[in-house]
Amino acid sequence: MHLADGVLNTPAVVATSVAAGALIINSIRNIDNEEIPKISIMAAAFFVFGLMSYPAGPSTVHPLLGGLLGIMLGWRSPLAVFIGLLLHAAIFQHGGFTTIGINTLIVAIPAIIGHLFFKSAMKKDRSISISAGITAALSVALTVVILLTVLAMVNENYKEIIYILGIGHIPLLIAEGVLTGIVVKFLNDTRPEILSQYNIKKQV
Repeated sequence: MHLADGVLNTPAVVATSVAAGALIINSIRNIDNEEIPKISIMAAAFFVFGLMSYPAGPSTVHPLLGGLLGIMLGWRSPLAVFIGLLLHAAIFQHGGFTTIGINTLIVAIPAIIGHLFFKSAMKKDRSISISAGITAALSVALTVVILLTVLAMVNENYKEIIYILGIGHIPLLIAEGVLTGIVVKFLNDTRPEILSQYNIKKQV
């Protein structure tokens, strides 16, 4: 998400920045050197995909990868999201520096929830591809809900585009669900150690 500078008032900027900072600090704690390459790759993927967009009424919609971030990184996902958003703001002026806290929360919270959902599904021996697809769709839906709630709270004028943005994210929800399901199934078949934290049993 790329909410621009000026959308939030000062108290909201401070509160969301503190909350995002707490998530990021937690994601850095006890980090292993072996995890850094995976975090870097996912941060790069989030950065690149976040630059793609398609029009949705007066605004645009871009890939989020929240579900895939959550599955791959779990509680480390806020770090990758923050890095990607920081680079978006610094290099391309997408979003803003004062709103990087809320933008991080909008993507990172659904990613973490997606991680917990996928972890629960794997404990119940659910289908990997279907569970991953649902995780991604759930992450997109939660991101949109949080975003639209924030927009409705900060400016009543945004209510006019809420429905357009909501509908505009439906194709993204489907696309990310399918893509994430395929990617996670492929990784589990070819590099199962990447998903070792879930103790996934061999599936046909």
